[in-house]
Amino acid sequence: MKKTRIFILTLIAIIICTLLYTTSKMGETSPEEKIIVATSIMPQKEFIEAVGGDKVKVIVMVPPGANPHTYEPQPSQLRELSKARIYFQIGSGIEFEKTWMERLKEQNPNIKIINCSKGIKLMKEDPHIWTSPRNAIIIVENIYKALIEEDPNHKEYYTENKDKYVTRLKKLDEQFNQTLTGKQNKKILVYHPAWTYLCRDYKLEQITIEREGKEPSPQTLAKIIQEAKKDNIRIIIVSPQSNKQSAQAIADEIGAKIVTIDPLAENYIENMEKMLQTLKSI
Repeated sequence: MKKTRIFILTLIAIIICTLLYTTSKMGETSPEEKIIVATSIMPQKEFIEAVGGDKVKVIVMVPPGANPHTYEPQPSQLRELSKARIYFQIGSGIEFEKTWMERLKEQNPNIKIINCSKGIKLMKEDPHIWTSPRNAIIIVENIYKALIEEDPNHKEYYTENKDKYVTRLKKLDEQFNQTLTGKQNKKILVYHPAWTYLCRDYKLEQITIEREGKEPSPQTLAKIIQEAKKDNIRIIIVSPQSNKQSAQAIADEIGAKIVTIDPLAENYIENMEKMLQTLKSI
């Protein structure tokens, strides 16, 4: 009888210790386990992976080539989203998030929502906050803070990754400054108004072909052509999602070259270096 009681007490003690250990480990990430996170657009994927490295798996809700103004997530994406622990929201008013954010939260009520625009002075007319390297630094810092809070065991790993990537972004910022300081012509002609933050930070002026999501009227087109000729504009920047007919009409009239740069490209630094090279010739 005494042996039985000792056995039962020992068994209870083992169960309690196991439960306490399991509870203490909840929320921590094992070396093999990846934190599943989600975000809206491809540039964020580079930011998250730059910090999170092999500790994260990123679900992107708006895939390459899709338009965040009109895209509707597939059922398979929503199933994946239900496993995510964090959603890195752009938070600047992109159409996809305005339309879908509440429904995405319903899909996964326990998901943490991180507003990556925190600390950025927003402009209502343009949600493309990431198109300025200075804003990208702030976004990356917001991602970093969320990851070390979610997974403090790997803080040193995330800190090292973040510092390396931010160093590259600061170098990019310096290159934009050096390239654009002292340039007489500060005007750029773009199809879609996706570069407002870049222009704000580096004192450029953005002339847009598309206005409020609409193609230009013949009168507006004529005015743009007149202004482009006056300012000797020789480059028109378009995105792959753009209707290039209006841009081509202007290019033919003013003898300009059309350059395609995607503000939604995943390879952020490489893409912004292409933008930098383009701006050297304005």
